[in-house]
Amino acid sequence: MWRSYVALGDSFTEGLDDPVGPLAPGVYRGWADRLAAHLDQREPGVRYANLGIRGRTLARVIDEQVPAALALRPDLVTIGAGVNDAMRRHWDPDRLAATYDEGVAALRTSGATVVMIGFGDPTLRGGLVGRFASRFARLNADVHRIAARHGCAVVDFWPHAVFAEDRFWSADRLHLNSRGHAVAARAALHALGLADDSWTRPPGEQPPPPSWLGQRTADATWAGRHLLPWVVRRLRGVSSGDGITAKRPELSPLP
Repeated sequence: MWRSYVALGDSFTEGLDDPVGPLAPGVYRGWADRLAAHLDQREPGVRYANLGIRGRTLARVIDEQVPAALALRPDLVTIGAGVNDAMRRHWDPDRLAATYDEGVAALRTSGATVVMIGFGDPTLRGGLVGRFASRFARLNADVHRIAARHGCAVVDFWPHAVFAEDRFWSADRLHLNSRGHAVAARAALHALGLADDSWTRPPGEQPPPPSWLGQRTADATWAGRHLLPWVVRRLRGVSSGDGITAKRPELSPLP
């Protein structure tokens, strides 16, 4: 078993949108926290750090978070990055793959077990993210190639339609909600050989679709509250993670 675990990445790793609760506004739990809790239940005393920050590009994850993780000398590292790059206007997959490979190689050289995230097929969700399907496919292929080269496990969401349902997504349609993060944590346990593949078939049913008017109203609300601010940030060249620091920068026992 692993005694220390560091999670690297962007908003997915930080845990958006899986809020801790009303007593901690703006603080998120997420699949990585849930994975750490599962590991601690199996072997109490696991130390855990989460360096994920929303909006981070792959280069910043590799340049900033990987050295910080190496300094902590963990037994286990998870890393998921590249989605924010894939959704930007300037996209250089060859450069990104080379950067990713260098970062993962450094983590593996340290002796840590490394788990990479293979993000899902956005065409299953459609909408804005679905337009970047070919880029997501290239990112997923690079993840598998890098993982094979360096002996990493992969949490592979791509071939599964589990997250096609609205019940796993938050109001912004870009981040998983608490239910979605719980499924993602089970997927990570499966990748580590600690659970079966039942995460691909979560219990529960998709709620009935809204009426035509209800859907149009929901779309308009989403565009005003989430799409427009996202577009404005892109035009201004700012990130949702500006001024944000890692929620668990040091290895420490779970509460």
